[in-house]
Amino acid sequence: MKKIGFDSEKYLQEQSAYILERVQQYDKLYLEFGGKLIGDKHAKRVLPGFDEDAKIKLLHTLKEKAEIIICVYAGDIERNKVREDYGITYDQDVLRLIDEYRAYGISVNSVLITRYQGQPTVKVFMTKLERSGISVCIHREIEGYPANVEAVLGEEGFATNPYIKTTKPIVVVTAPGPGSGKLATCLNQMYHENKLGNEAGYAKFETFPVWNLPLKHPVNIAYEAATVDLKDVNMIDNYHYEAYGKVAVNYNRDIETFPVIKRIIERITGKASVYSSPTDMGVNRLKSGITDDSVVQEAAKQEIIRRSFVVENDYKKGLADEDSVRHMQVILEETGLKKEDRAPVLPARNYAKAIQAQIDSTNLQAVIAIELPNGEMITGRTTTLMDASAAAILNGLKKLTNISDEIDLLSPMILQTIQRLKTDDLNSRVPTLSANEVLIALAISAVTNPTSELAYKQLPHLKDTQAHSTVILNRENEQTFKKLGIDITNDPVYPTENLYYN
Repeated sequence: MKKIGFDSEKYLQEQSAYILERVQQYDKLYLEFGGKLIGDKHAKRVLPGFDEDAKIKLLHTLKEKAEIIICVYAGDIERNKVREDYGITYDQDVLRLIDEYRAYGISVNSVLITRYQGQPTVKVFMTKLERSGISVCIHREIEGYPANVEAVLGEEGFATNPYIKTTKPIVVVTAPGPGSGKLATCLNQMYHENKLGNEAGYAKFETFPVWNLPLKHPVNIAYEAATVDLKDVNMIDNYHYEAYGKVAVNYNRDIETFPVIKRIIERITGKASVYSSPTDMGVNRLKSGITDDSVVQEAAKQEIIRRSFVVENDYKKGLADEDSVRHMQVILEETGLKKEDRAPVLPARNYAKAIQAQIDSTNLQAVIAIELPNGEMITGRTTTLMDASAAAILNGLKKLTNISDEIDLLSPMILQTIQRLKTDDLNSRVPTLSANEVLIALAISAVTNPTSELAYKQLPHLKDTQAHSTVILNRENEQTFKKLGIDITNDPVYPTENLYYN
């Protein structure tokens, strides 16, 4: 059974109380939400027991007092940036987030396109939102932001970007991912609120790094591993130490920009800032939910290893640079971790080597290993009938149901018929069946085949299992694993030399 190290209920109670305490200081509080408001899978992985939707549930308790502005950087839409956890582009994620927020009864004020430069694809997205009844605003890039305070607060700065009319005391500013302009949006709104004679404040709800955990705590290192593409580095908040004589952890960007941000806020409000450090700006009470630090540390170490695979794969795909790869290698060295410390890695690689030797081939063998909830390891390999993803999932279901390997869950005739459909009628050049195709066949067979039905009912038990592939998965299989809740990594090697089908 999976060990638990975090109490979400306790965390939510303390977190909501602290946010309300901060709100009471202003007419309106602009609350920058870092990380994922919904589906925070990184937090779920490093804090076993954390509810991945904890933050949206927190806002649900405050829904009468809160509304949301969703920021998205125009450049991310233009280059089709993908959210890794869900495998969807940022523009699609904005649509998903709006649906999710509405389902929780939380008001979505508008979508703000930041640093807009008239990109054609962005215009199409804006039109789609507007025709769906969503209010859309745009902010242009301010030259010199944030360092040139005079420019930011001058006639060509915040004054040129429109004010987004808000009506509730808490305005949550969130985004599909980092670098979307959340802080600039909060400051821009504060600027206009002040012009309107309203007293508005700013606070930051950043889940990681955790300010009151040690700098080298695995949870904080896991955050650094997750943001190597942003060049984030955890640091001791020297401003906090100088003000209070207490050690607090923050990250480089917040610490570097703090003097400027503090000055901007003071110029906007005409008052001395209530914040003596970037840590002061935060409202994070995450540590209060940790109930077993040893469990959390081990989970965070596994996340660091997982992120190392992600970075290497992104580099292979041209999505990450050499600096990110080197930074990740330094993190592994610093924590004394190896990729092989992830349980399914060696079983997958060893089985692939055994097959390779058995058939006397120099070609890489595609194998996936899955660690089941009881710690047992099962494997699956690519054959002429199905790929390694499909085979591993079926083998896992067999093991969970105690069905013998010799028994077929699916009739080979059925699978061959689906293959012919793929190749002869749908003109696919890849005859092997994917995990999604095999699972659909299993669902259909479960209606008439009691053995298939038993295996099919075990699908929920694959959630939160760990898996590793010796080759890079195609997008379809990758998404199937994610939808099943299986955390899978893979070696940065393409299964074939075929550029398109890889």
